[in-house]
Amino acid sequence: MNSLTIAWNMIRQIAGTKKGALLHILLPCVVITLAVALMGQQESSKARILYVNEDGGTASTHLLDELRAKPDYMLKEIETEEAMKKEITGSKGEAGFVILAGFTDGILSGNPKVVRMYELKMSEASITLRLTLQQLSQGMASTAGLAGDKAVFGTMLEQTRKHAVSSVKHDMQIYPKPGLNIVTGFTLMFLMGLVNSSVSKILEDRRRRTMARIFSAPVRAWEITLGNFLGSFAVGITQILLVLLFSGYVLRYDYDVPLLQHFIVLGAFMLVAMGLASAVAGLIRNPQNAGMLNSLIITPTCMLGGCFWPVSFMPEFMQKAANFVPQKWTIEAVEKLSAGGGMGSVTLPLAILGLMALILLAIGSSILRPAETQVS
Repeated sequence: MNSLTIAWNMIRQIAGTKKGALLHILLPCVVITLAVALMGQQESSKARILYVNEDGGTASTHLLDELRAKPDYMLKEIETEEAMKKEITGSKGEAGFVILAGFTDGILSGNPKVVRMYELKMSEASITLRLTLQQLSQGMASTAGLAGDKAVFGTMLEQTRKHAVSSVKHDMQIYPKPGLNIVTGFTLMFLMGLVNSSVSKILEDRRRRTMARIFSAPVRAWEITLGNFLGSFAVGITQILLVLLFSGYVLRYDYDVPLLQHFIVLGAFMLVAMGLASAVAGLIRNPQNAGMLNSLIITPTCMLGGCFWPVSFMPEFMQKAANFVPQKWTIEAVEKLSAGGGMGSVTLPLAILGLMALILLAIGSSILRPAETQVS
């Protein structure tokens, strides 16, 4: 088929050389993978908690042991309260607390001293820490009331630390993974960069009169557009596959989405992106205007589609406008899969992405023509 021949030539132009493979496949994949891994690591990092222990008794030791066992905290001991305040004001810790002298005696006497807590700004980590400290203090006070004396109290705390009876946390996948929308949006923004490469190659063919020679052959306009579309799409699919494999299996970032389903959704987005490239290449007549693609199309659609912030944060009229960009439907589909839904739950987003691709491909086939200007 003529379209397959044109597609193969497009693949050779984009990634047929060592330099092309490096610039258009390997380098984007490395950048996307490292960015995704870095953002995922930031989301899963432990909260840095500072503390000063002026008590040193059984109760304070138990309190610190329980906090160290929490997966969300990383404790660091500070010598004095003033030093801890300086650390927190210097943003070297999310929060801090002071266990006052006599804390254990207060627990045993039924009049526990409040753990003094400091925070520079309210955050999820500081709120959960405050609640955890209150819960542990109240639990030890109840245990002390049952124990009666210090020796029995110490034995009971020792048994408590063994956690012979404990709860098991199950992820029911009712909600999508936190931060997944930003990670997906960042990935889509970089994948849209392939649109630039495709448009540049088509404009280069037009400048060199390669497209004019193809049009003079018995080849239809839709075959030329489809060939450019398929060639760029094959390169984009390679990028997606490498990004998912490297970020998921090498850098161990968990998307909470099955690999095949994730690949299908991003592949559908790439269909739309390549359709957009075909349409834009038909509209742009001057190769010098190709640099405007980022500022006029790619960046605005990424902003509108929720690549940098959730769509729900935007005004209502912008939320309605977001329905016309592919990024919004792609992020929505990935979030539904992350929340435990199957492919049936993303039928509507995939159908909309497919419709967008067909419309853009039809527009591209109708307006993609050789340049009418003479070669200088």
